Amino acid sequence: MSAQLASLSCYADMNYVDTSFAEPIVVRVPIRDGRLSSPGSWQDCGFELLQHESQVKDWQDAEIAQIHYAEISALARQLTGCDHALVSSHIVRNPQQASLHPDLAPICSVHSDFAASYGDLIRARYQGSDAQMLASLDEAGITGVEVMQARRLLILQFWRNLGPEKMDLPLAFCDARTVPQTDIRPSLVEDYAGGGVNFETLGVAPPRIPSQHEWYWYPNMHRDEVVAFRTYDSERLATDQPYWTPHSAFADPQVKLGEPSRASIELRATCLFL
Repeated sequence: MSAQLASLSCYADMNYVDTSFAEPIVVRVPIRDGRLSSPGSWQDCGFELLQHESQVKDWQDAEIAQIHYAEISALARQLTGCDHALVSSHIVRNPQQASLHPDLAPICSVHSDFAASYGDLIRARYQGSDAQMLASLDEAGITGVEVMQARRLLILQFWRNLGPEKMDLPLAFCDARTVPQTDIRPSLVEDYAGGGVNFETLGVAPPRIPSQHEWYWYPNMHRDEVVAFRTYDSERLATDQPYWTPHSAFADPQVKLGEPSRASIELRATCLFL
């Protein structure tokens, strides 16, 4: 039996996009168990499972900002070798947050968070007056000038399960090397989660055959694990190497919807190479 067959975990419906973004194109794809057959590191395939114990005990906003931002900044610097890693916000996804805004529910569409234009947007935002972004600059001991002048800007994101190890809508990641640029569809997101921020995201066109895009997940993730995944890299923009990492929530066929619901946190590190 091949390693790929041995690591096959399940089949799931993924929502891809067409050129109009009008209706999703549903493709049933095989999803492999990344614990049994790892596709590589985040530098290679775009994502990687890491052991990472946090000192946060109560995953509420105050303690996350006070403790976890610095933890993730340190982890991002360790992984990338960057000079600074700015962490200024986070997103918790659970039923309570989803009731406040639908953008905070698990995202069940194949996407990578940022298009090529994100670099200019994030550099400009660090010149502004956003209190959280200014706090992250102060923590790093730099100003927005260093962000503007950085020779390389890399966005590394971190996803952690906060709930039961089995959940209804876990997150799957696609090997970025199997998704060519011709499959990428930029589109505008307006006023994300009511925060007033507009940016371009990347939808993904359906594969020619379901197995072309190679999907992985990590079953039974616990709080001492985190998935790091790349969603932007200015160094890769002028090359054929992907800066995107497609990902999507999917319905675990062994778990009924809401029994239990997913509870997770994601943080974004803006990694600066000066």
